[in-house]
Amino acid sequence: MPVFDYQVKDSGGNNVTGQKEAPNMNAMVQELKSQGYLILKVQEAKAGRHRHKQDTGKQGKIKLDDVLVFSRQMATMVDAGIPLVQSLEILSEQTEKAVFRRIIQMIKADVEGGKNFSEGLEAHKKVFSPLFISMVRAGEASGTLDEILDRLATYLEKISNLQKKIKSAMIYPIVVFGIAITITTLMLVFIIPKFAEIFQSLNAKLPAPTQMLIDFSHVLRSQFLVIAGTLGAVIFVLRAFIKTPLGTLWWDRFKLRMPIFGTLFLKSAISKFSRTLATLVKSGVPILTALEIVGNTAGNRVIELALIDVKSSIREGEGIAGPLEKKNIFPIMVVRMVAVGEETGEMEQMLVKVADFYDAQVDAAVDGLSSLLEPLIIAFLGIVIGGIVIAMFLPILNLSQAIKM
Repeated sequence: MPVFDYQVKDSGGNNVTGQKEAPNMNAMVQELKSQGYLILKVQEAKAGRHRHKQDTGKQGKIKLDDVLVFSRQMATMVDAGIPLVQSLEILSEQTEKAVFRRIIQMIKADVEGGKNFSEGLEAHKKVFSPLFISMVRAGEASGTLDEILDRLATYLEKISNLQKKIKSAMIYPIVVFGIAITITTLMLVFIIPKFAEIFQSLNAKLPAPTQMLIDFSHVLRSQFLVIAGTLGAVIFVLRAFIKTPLGTLWWDRFKLRMPIFGTLFLKSAISKFSRTLATLVKSGVPILTALEIVGNTAGNRVIELALIDVKSSIREGEGIAGPLEKKNIFPIMVVRMVAVGEETGEMEQMLVKVADFYDAQVDAAVDGLSSLLEPLIIAFLGIVIGGIVIAMFLPILNLSQAIKM
């Protein structure tokens, strides 16, 4: 019968190592789990050398979808009884991005050295959010790490889909307006001057729209570098200002009040708030800690400040619904459903219903924006391009009428 070396944690969080006989590795794993241990590593004694994958692969920023896949695969392997260290080793070997592979290998080394999984994640806060780390810590404490990881993967999938919907709603108008501005600039810089030369040779008085367009074209050509530099400086200063605390607050408040898009941003923020809080409450994270994490991951400074005040009110003995209502950010339906959840003890279910409702609202808003923006963009293009064409042909029409007379 083969002999296996094992490394586990007991219920007190202490490392336990040993050696034991078992028919096979699965039998060894099941025996250790039945004794209440959290399995870190199990391997056959005097095992052969392990293969180490070379540090090659795709570079680039670690995205939300990468963390989503990591969470889903970890949940599957932990649920199947594969020890934590071996699960991390498997994931590090199959991860395509080299930077993410190195992070997983460092987490694996921390766990092998006696740290908890959550402590290993905490060293990489740029990749794993406070929400992720807190839920893993709750899963370790409750012995339901596989369930927590699966719940995290479901949450990240919902958030990823929400972000993609917002991006899809923004990309279309930005691209079209960008093309329109490019075409207009090219016409003003290259085409209008050709017409100006023709009109100048005729020595005729030009209509006011045509003269204004030619003058604007002349200024744009002669001062192009100054105008481009000024626009670049304005954009640079604005971006720098937005990165300051005051600028972030101003920008996030502006996004919620934007015409057309403001409603979309607000609905997506409410959906994210509700789903994040529901996921944390269901995972057993204390409410004050949960609200702090929700604020940090809200992605909007206005909502973050509101939740800080809500947290202070809860410390003083109030519920959640009352302070939320005072902030005048969350719709009354959200406040009422939170209040019902507090009264019935079904806060998590109510928050999930709110998140699902606003996810559907975001879908409807995106579809509605597409239907609304298409005619607006066509009208914009027609007015701008059509206006330029009409202004250029007005002198020709006037000349034709003069010849007929």
